[in-house]
Amino acid sequence: MTGGNLTAADTAGKPKALPEEVPGGLPKGLIIAGPTASGKSALALAVAERFGGVIINADSMQVYRELRVLTARPTPADEARVPHRLYGVRPAADAGSVAWWRATALAEMEAARAAGRLPILTGGTGMYFASLTGGLSDIPDPGPDARAEARRLLAEQGAAALHASLAHVDPATAARLRPEDSQRIARAWEVWRGTGRGLVAWQSQRTPPAAWDFAAIRLDPPRTALRAAIAGRFDAMLHEGAIEEVRALLALGLDPALPAMRAHGVPELSAYLSGRLSLDDARRRTELVTGQYTKRQATWFRHHPLATQDRVRTINSRFSSVEQFSESDCADLFAFIQQMA
Repeated sequence: MTGGNLTAADTAGKPKALPEEVPGGLPKGLIIAGPTASGKSALALAVAERFGGVIINADSMQVYRELRVLTARPTPADEARVPHRLYGVRPAADAGSVAWWRATALAEMEAARAAGRLPILTGGTGMYFASLTGGLSDIPDPGPDARAEARRLLAEQGAAALHASLAHVDPATAARLRPEDSQRIARAWEVWRGTGRGLVAWQSQRTPPAAWDFAAIRLDPPRTALRAAIAGRFDAMLHEGAIEEVRALLALGLDPALPAMRAHGVPELSAYLSGRLSLDDARRRTELVTGQYTKRQATWFRHHPLATQDRVRTINSRFSSVEQFSESDCADLFAFIQQMA
């Protein structure tokens, strides 16, 4: 199937029929997932307009209010077309968590259902979706001392050295992490230091999946299409004020280890603002790290089920314009969402 961006004009006059729920059965929710720049937000908007849905953010960076431009959050005009939830709801100084997102997303899904709307969860953070469809480990808060130690060691030693230290005390968790994955290594270290147990040990004790019946649409465009989209999107971000956004973020004096400070484009434009990189080099580095991330996202989504096999529809192109989406494809996709059973 190909993809396209269905506008309000394209869906005007069509009945907004929600998928039917079987009495006594589980409520229904729709997941729209895929790598960065694959067109998830555009597809979610089209589906929400067609079915009277509520779009619920499932992207770990789009939750931060200071990062509208660099995280490509929906525009105010898009947010006015259909209800959007969990976008820009946390300050950059406050690190989000999967457990927080799951609890908040479930509350928003219940609110959407009570209002007679279809919950549409869209984003590129696979662990968010996995917390709903596969359950979540209830890991205690390691505490501020453990967090401070993890950040200090990361700054002093670097990710690879901290990964080596982690391998001595928690080999099971270290074996699952890449030595350059600084954020997850620091998280694993703080959990071990603060709780006395490794992350993998905690993850073996999981809460059950959410009591919802999920169907999923997975966008999986070719790499060439994603690379072109990433380059064009970053140029648009610069035009829309990305440099000013990073300058304002830096003025807050936040811990550089916070997730928001590591969003794609923030370290690179920070280096540009300090004179350590030219703007062209910042652009190239941002496009490179974003491209590498989309490759990991695509791999994750291919190997982690978002729903049962017969309730996943894959679109092997970037969803960007209505011309890409044939009438038969459109009818097929809407029929899939309508039935979801």
